[in-house]
Amino acid sequence: MSNFNLTTSSQTNSNKCLSPNQLACLDANRMPRHIAIIPDGNRRWAKKNLLRIYEGHSKGVDALIQIIKAAKQMQIKEITIYGFSTENWHRPQLEVQALISLIHSYLVNQTANMVEDGVKFETIGEPGGLPQYLLDTIKQTKHVTQNCSSMRLIMALNYGARNEICRAFRAMLQDYDQKKLQVEEINETLVGRYLDTHAWSDPDLLIRTSGELRVSNFLLWQLSYSEIHVSSVLWPDFTPQHLYEAIIDFQNRKRRWGGG
Repeated sequence: MSNFNLTTSSQTNSNKCLSPNQLACLDANRMPRHIAIIPDGNRRWAKKNLLRIYEGHSKGVDALIQIIKAAKQMQIKEITIYGFSTENWHRPQLEVQALISLIHSYLVNQTANMVEDGVKFETIGEPGGLPQYLLDTIKQTKHVTQNCSSMRLIMALNYGARNEICRAFRAMLQDYDQKKLQVEEINETLVGRYLDTHAWSDPDLLIRTSGELRVSNFLLWQLSYSEIHVSSVLWPDFTPQHLYEAIIDFQNRKRRWGGG
């Protein structure tokens, strides 16, 4: 087993979420490069704690901040978080407005920390459906973090996997009509180039919180061979310790890639 550099990990740092002993238990050669997260349970957490739904989502943002810190400490290179789905527009208008506002506030408040921590911000989804003030902030955050190289934080905004695949089909057909693409060229690799996620690897691990056993129209193409870890913990209560346990679970599995 190849462990993390404990000299660096044991330094006193308020941003450290995991102990040197925990890091020593991880095999650096078997870490997931890319983790996808469905952060479910914000509304149930708010109801359970007799709070407004907005407060559940706000607490969920706090959880995300800690998870990003822990993931960077464990040298995870890419995290894709399901921030706002195409189906979320069907929720009550006040909740939708609150979600959009929280995403905006998160970017405004965390951009400086992203730069300090070397986190490059990316998005997937159909941006046209989002309000202009959020689009402006997304553009600014991407610009400010464009040279960061320690980790990529990919936020799925106005995202649905079926919508993504339909958009990919339309783009392929347009290229075909313009003689840029031949039918014989179409294979899995080429299709992947037309997806929102073409710039990075498919997720090695999917984490879903709140105990739900479905993928909810999230990265349907990309999750083909991802390991799945379901936590019963509601997202606002999901801590770096839970992330650590998910990665230990991942490292205890044997990935066969369909080979038996």
